[in-house]
Amino acid sequence: MAFERYVLVVMVLCFFTSTQGYKFFVGGRDGWVVNPSENYNHWAERMRFQVNDTLFFKYSKGSDSVLLVTKEDYFSCNTKSPVQSFTEGDTIFTFDRSGPFFFITGNVDNCNKGQKLIVVVMAVRSKPTPPVSPAPSSPVPIPTVSPPSGSDAGVPAPSSEHKSGSMGAVSGGWLVLGLGVLVSMMALGDERIGLF
Repeated sequence: MAFERYVLVVMVLCFFTSTQGYKFFVGGRDGWVVNPSENYNHWAERMRFQVNDTLFFKYSKGSDSVLLVTKEDYFSCNTKSPVQSFTEGDTIFTFDRSGPFFFITGNVDNCNKGQKLIVVVMAVRSKPTPPVSPAPSSPVPIPTVSPPSGSDAGVPAPSSEHKSGSMGAVSGGWLVLGLGVLVSMMALGDERIGLF
């Protein structure tokens, strides 16, 4: 029963570490203001945003707002038709796709003074699969060696059939998972292991 709990904990941790994003504080300590200590776009250019990351806009309700807008509305500071409007103060926005996102303040004068932000979210990349090599047209013969006299003739000769290396990769994955479970059990003090 305890082993199943450990496996479940390891699987849940693996899931959360692969889907959890990073929280970015727009404007740092300054928050979402007209004159931040660092230009918003200079700040964004230094960051690497990914899907599931979040932006935290710090501002007081009623004193400002955040608008997600189109590229055209961003450059013209058009606040009339936002894609999304956030007015409740301290806004958290989660990136649900890759590509560019355009944010402006709801105050046109402040937008024209530079209170706006472009964020480019990196594309989701899956792990590359190794290329599949074509099977040889004819098997490569492996020379057989006659055992010297007096040796054990019951030892089988090496097989000449081609074996795929994919099982090693699968076994390696299970080995990593098994070691993770073992380490978790040791860290939690399971006395049944008895290794140390």
